[in-house]
Amino acid sequence: MNNRICLLALGLGVAAFSLPSVSYAEDPISSAVGGVLGAASGAVAGTATASPAAPHLQEATSHTNEAIEHGKAGHAKVLVTHAKEALKHAEEAEKAVDNSHTKEAITHLKAAILHGKKGHAKEATGHAEEALTHLQAAAQ
Repeated sequence: MNNRICLLALGLGVAAFSLPSVSYAEDPISSAVGGVLGAASGAVAGTATASPAAPHLQEATSHTNEAIEHGKAGHAKVLVTHAKEALKHAEEAEKAVDNSHTKEAITHLKAAILHGKKGHAKEATGHAEEALTHLQAAAQ
């Protein structure tokens, strides 16, 4: 079943490249079809080049952003919850692809957790922000 879906998506992607150039502003049906075909070909192309660490880096980045937001609001306990989730994903990303930025992010996430557990929201937020910088660099 999965092979059929992949072949269908690949076929749609090839079809998108062979479509003639049409002004989509004049023809809403062609616009919708072109958009779907373009999205399908982009999805297929995107999955072929993605790093094995990418999904974990995205999750780690998302949780780190949440940790920072809560830390700025003074919610140290919630910051710790998100920093722990971010740490799990950062460690998985590091297992998938060895990267010095991911290692630095892990160090700062651990520090954010320690400070957050002590109720030091400001210090924990600073470490979470530093971790975010490194997660973003690792994703490049």
